Amino acid sequence: MTKGNLAIVLHAHLPYVRSEEPGSLEEDWFFQALVECYLPLLKTLEEASNSNNQEPRITIGLSPTLLSLMEDEVLRNRFKKWIEIRLELLKSLKTEHIKAAVHLSDYFKIQLESWENCRGDLIGRFEKLQTTNVIDILTCAATHGYLPLLRENPEAVKGQLKTAVREHQRIFRNSPLGIWLPECAYYEGLDELMAESGLKYAVLDGHGLLNADPRPRYGLYAPICTKRGVAFFGRDSESTLPVWSARDGYPGNPNYREFHRDLGWDLSLENLKGIGIKEKRPLGIKLFKISSQQTSLENKQEYDPQAAQESVKKDAESYLKDRKKQLEKLDKSMKIEPLLIAPFDAELFGHWWFEGPQFLSELFIQSKKEGIKLITLKESIQRKPQIQLCNPSPSSWGQGGFHNYWLNESNAWIVHEWSKAGREMVSICSKGLRNESNIQILKQACRELLLSQSSDWSFILKAGTTTQLARERINLHIERFWMLINSIKYNKIIEPSILEKIEKEDCIFPLISPIDWRQKI
Repeated sequence: MTKGNLAIVLHAHLPYVRSEEPGSLEEDWFFQALVECYLPLLKTLEEASNSNNQEPRITIGLSPTLLSLMEDEVLRNRFKKWIEIRLELLKSLKTEHIKAAVHLSDYFKIQLESWENCRGDLIGRFEKLQTTNVIDILTCAATHGYLPLLRENPEAVKGQLKTAVREHQRIFRNSPLGIWLPECAYYEGLDELMAESGLKYAVLDGHGLLNADPRPRYGLYAPICTKRGVAFFGRDSESTLPVWSARDGYPGNPNYREFHRDLGWDLSLENLKGIGIKEKRPLGIKLFKISSQQTSLENKQEYDPQAAQESVKKDAESYLKDRKKQLEKLDKSMKIEPLLIAPFDAELFGHWWFEGPQFLSELFIQSKKEGIKLITLKESIQRKPQIQLCNPSPSSWGQGGFHNYWLNESNAWIVHEWSKAGREMVSICSKGLRNESNIQILKQACRELLLSQSSDWSFILKAGTTTQLARERINLHIERFWMLINSIKYNKIIEPSILEKIEKEDCIFPLISPIDWRQKI
């Protein structure tokens, strides 16, 4: 067995895209994530855990907003219909790419069967995997707020953290020990608020550790700990680049399924309207392979699932051999066992890279053969290693390694809105309320503030994709926040039907507590 361990860490998250309208873009986001990522991921983990020859171990952060979508009965009742529409489309499709169409149709049927067998209870399946120590479930900030940009009002950060912990306790009946910090973003003093919320460890991007004070003796290959007892693990780029990079890594293999060529772009608008979709957009029906990076979308070749599976086996073997070489080299210069941290967005596995869940399955199958020990972050901490005392560096992952993707000319205007709303929330929560109806209104204002703080909308504004939707979401929650707060401040009566509508649409965090925004005296 190779000395050292590999920790695969997945970040499973979607913003709060609950929609009352069937067939909406927001609904598509969630259902495509279910069918391409979360259902296959669960199946992969369950099959591996039932094998005598495999020891699957991953750490996975399940964000509170994603969990709220997973347990939403309205959405759960619509999923089967969403799948059936796609099966009907594939059945009626007149295409020469029949092999790929049959494969995708079978794939959809497998996912639907997996869904029906558990009656849509994906959360229960994740919980069972945690009980058997196959996975270590982390929480995330309540709505994935970018915490360094909320720090002007520390109570706003505390509201994100404590709401998340309370929601995790409600759903899983135990307190989370670890957290996936949104965008792996850290700032000085955040560890104090984490510790106050009962959170013991998190992952940072590499420079969060490499620029720590003092510089860690073992760099990225061992966790560090702050004086407040919070441990941090650093992302190892050598272990992540081959997996997430379509240009330089495995997902760019010519045999793998092409992400961007989707039937939703090929069908006419008239055909789309016939199935209840009002505009051209991806349907999750993809029949072509990458072919080559230079091949134009219209010239992509038919997807061959067997060739893709053969490539998956080779790529998993290549990945594990490289990690073995890396660990053996590190072991020569370290007095403790090296630890490789490989964090990824969970939707890379299945959504962005269709073969991703198969790749994970092959890692579980081949890891013993290569002598690679898979481990969770929780297991690593429980081994009670000697951890160096360091202060992590302010950092985030993504472009530039700092805050520039979430603070730039496209989205900086939001920060002022957050700060202004945050100050008002802290002020009112610190004074306290006695009127029961006002407390109900204040709780909904807390929800609207949290929902406005989602970093997903800032990301979309910078990326320039569905920017209209992002602006609409931010402005909607900010407007609702001020309407609710002003009704309390100025003793204005809100029509019961209006409040009921808001509570129905933004029915998240049932145990939310305004006390979390109360200022310390």
